[in-house]
Amino acid sequence: MTKITGYKIRDFFLLTFSTLIMAMGVYFFKFPNNFTFGGVTGIAVIIAKLFRFSAGDYTLIINMLLLVIGLIFLGKPFAVKTAYTSILLSGSISIFEKVLPINAPLTDEPFLELIFAIALPALGSAVLFNMGASSGGTDVIAMMLKKYSNCDIGKALLISDTLVVLASFFVFDIKTGLFSCLGLIIKSLMVDTIIENINLCKYFNVVCQEPDLICNYIVNELHRSATICDAKGAFTGTHKNIIFTVLNRNEAYKLRNYIKSVDPAAFILITNTSEIIGKGFHSI
Repeated sequence: MTKITGYKIRDFFLLTFSTLIMAMGVYFFKFPNNFTFGGVTGIAVIIAKLFRFSAGDYTLIINMLLLVIGLIFLGKPFAVKTAYTSILLSGSISIFEKVLPINAPLTDEPFLELIFAIALPALGSAVLFNMGASSGGTDVIAMMLKKYSNCDIGKALLISDTLVVLASFFVFDIKTGLFSCLGLIIKSLMVDTIIENINLCKYFNVVCQEPDLICNYIVNELHRSATICDAKGAFTGTHKNIIFTVLNRNEAYKLRNYIKSVDPAAFILITNTSEIIGKGFHSI
């Protein structure tokens, strides 16, 4: 199995798993409580309440319309992934409706259910956004706002889903509307936080006198690159070398231990960063 095939299988698994996580959060926690904090599923809650229409079927119809818009503005790779996830999401919800019908919330604790209604879709959405996909619906609008403005994806979600949340005050009651407002705000923050943690890398500044061993380890064992700069100690005046490199968390752990074993006197600065643009990380 080639490396490219392995990546495709991994991506397919992540797309499927993330979408099913979203479907569970939406069907088992969002729909029964009439939480409408955004997305086509939020609109589906309102439509289902007003017209007794199947939420899963409606989700599929509106997703297909917005998918065409995504194809035009966001490109074919995005549209292909989103087509799969939106069909899977809508189909999963429709199957849940037929196999596991729910007429009332699972518990009598609305705040507990709100937490799961936020956390599961937020986790799924964050993984999809990070892969250049979405679950369809208003997420497509959020992706467009992110592409053509300076908005983070969380803020873009907040903007695109505000009208849906406001509608819940009129269709349901003030309590449901307030829960929906809270849910949208927390979801927007969670999506940005999860994406940052998924992409979290470690930026190394290593001040040392013998950089060859460390650089060889970075290149040959970790299969990353590094930059070496000449420096001079301000206190001692001795010649130094500074190695700059960026690694993921697992690689950073290995490098830190290696440096400790070969150059205990090295001075290491490690900084968290989640936006690395360049070969081996993200493209512009």
